Amino acid sequence: MDDRRALEELDFRLRVILPEEYQETYEQLRPAPMKSAGLKYADDGSVAWDKIWGSFCDLAIAGGPPHKGALLGPGTTDEIAAAPARHREVVDEICRGVTMTTELPADASPVSGWIVVENVAVQAGGRAVDLPAAPGFRLEKEIKNVITVVAKTCHYWMGHMPREQKESIAILFDSLAKSSPLVVPAAGIGWRGVACASVDDAVWMMRALVVHNVLARREGTTLFVPVNVQQDPDGTRVSAALDLVRRLRAASLAA
Repeated sequence: MDDRRALEELDFRLRVILPEEYQETYEQLRPAPMKSAGLKYADDGSVAWDKIWGSFCDLAIAGGPPHKGALLGPGTTDEIAAAPARHREVVDEICRGVTMTTELPADASPVSGWIVVENVAVQAGGRAVDLPAAPGFRLEKEIKNVITVVAKTCHYWMGHMPREQKESIAILFDSLAKSSPLVVPAAGIGWRGVACASVDDAVWMMRALVVHNVLARREGTTLFVPVNVQQDPDGTRVSAALDLVRRLRAASLAA
């Protein structure tokens, strides 16, 4: 496939997965942090998570800002064992906030293994998604970050995606899985950082990798690609995908 056709195919895949209102303008969207929203409290002193934000639109289409500048992951076994009561408080508050903002049930889970959404590590298992928690998570920082990411994701999926588009997304990724199975970071190994010339380049290539079935994320101008010795033993699949999107990025700028 020549570069022109490859760019057309890339554009088609991105239009499949993006909400309709962004399908014509995604190239112009830039990553920008959500205006900091202060915590609001109910009469009983608890955080009123469902009253903090008015809209989640335009917040995550460009990959979003990194939380704390790096990936927000779960606490270690030692951290949790050293402060079990505090860890339970964090878990309970995240679950409460997720349910208030999405109306989805949430509960504690001991399962480990990760995918990444907007620099917050999560894991999918069947019909459940596990979220990170640690005793050191602060209400106005990490707890709020986790709840915000879940609320935004649910907002896009439930509020901006009609049933027909969800079916199209399923068909697309089912087709990709047959020709190029998904590559995600392996537990304990994780990610390889790739320096990009600009934030725009990192965002562009991150999107392109995702619709080539290679999970990717970014922090600033650094693009992160997965390392997984089981799914990609010698790294050739990720390297090939990375070479492809680099070439397509150059072609898109030259067009």
